[in-house]
Amino acid sequence: MELNLRYDMNSPEFGAPFPELYRTAIEQSQWADKLGFRQVFLAEHHGAEHGYCPSSMIQAASILGSTKNIVAHLSALVVTMHHPLRLAEDLAVLDNISNGRVWLTAGMGYRPHEFEMFGLDIKKRLAIMNHALDTLAKAWTGEPFEFEGRTVRVTPKPVQEGGPKIYMGGSTDKSAIRAAKRGYQYFPGHPDLFELYKEEREKAGFPPPEQYKKTAASFLYVTDDPERDWPLVAPHVAYATNTYAQWATERGTGQTLYAAAETVEALKAMPNIKVVTPGECYDYLSGLPDDTAINFHALLGGLDPELSWKSLLLFEKEVLPRLVDDGRLELSC
Repeated sequence: MELNLRYDMNSPEFGAPFPELYRTAIEQSQWADKLGFRQVFLAEHHGAEHGYCPSSMIQAASILGSTKNIVAHLSALVVTMHHPLRLAEDLAVLDNISNGRVWLTAGMGYRPHEFEMFGLDIKKRLAIMNHALDTLAKAWTGEPFEFEGRTVRVTPKPVQEGGPKIYMGGSTDKSAIRAAKRGYQYFPGHPDLFELYKEEREKAGFPPPEQYKKTAASFLYVTDDPERDWPLVAPHVAYATNTYAQWATERGTGQTLYAAAETVEALKAMPNIKVVTPGECYDYLSGLPDDTAINFHALLGGLDPELSWKSLLLFEKEVLPRLVDDGRLELSC
């Protein structure tokens, strides 16, 4: 197992203020870094209704500059919204700032208004993404190369040989097949897609991919009194899960782990939403496979940082030691 954090910074009007959320994400990442968490996932969208992070690379810099070991995984980085050369430069600098602690899951985007915002044709998004990824590969050699009819060069070279590790993101069969045929690692929006990806990758003649870690609950909150805290966290969780479910309809196809929920009881019925005691948390996690990733979406829906910290610190005190003693956790420090 491995431990990770995840942030999207999306916060409704009743959520915590953005300066507090961004500062808390830095502080929680420092805490996680000292405990041996593996990754902090940072998401990206543009022009969102309630402040979803549009600049995940800048957020990554704030976290990587204050940590030593944890990897910032930009997931997904919507590469179609960035100029390819500037993207190559920014990621190369970020890789140097962190001494090679940057990964990214490349997404091509699916929300129509984002393409309109940047004056892009959504029908050409696949070609735009492929052009960007091809540019990154050439740019990160540090040598001059041809770009749209002119010779250019991107410096400094990244620390990681060939540049930051790139995964392909996606929530459709086509995305799994595309990643397989081009030899990329794959980070699916739904775990069922990974089996299709492995089959197609083998057909294309590539070696087996990295092991895919299935994820535990997408929202895991540890408390000494679930009934007391459910009403406090439910509005934030409902906002987030309803937002993602609505955005999924804009995609038009694909799978998502999120579904709409209007009541606390509906949230409680969702298998990927868990508000549990330390004992229940341990029982739940110890029953999962060894290749599970435990991702704490610690500020989901603009959750009050004080509530968020209470859960994380209770996990550290009463659940983490038991999982370590059992040999279930893979800590990176």
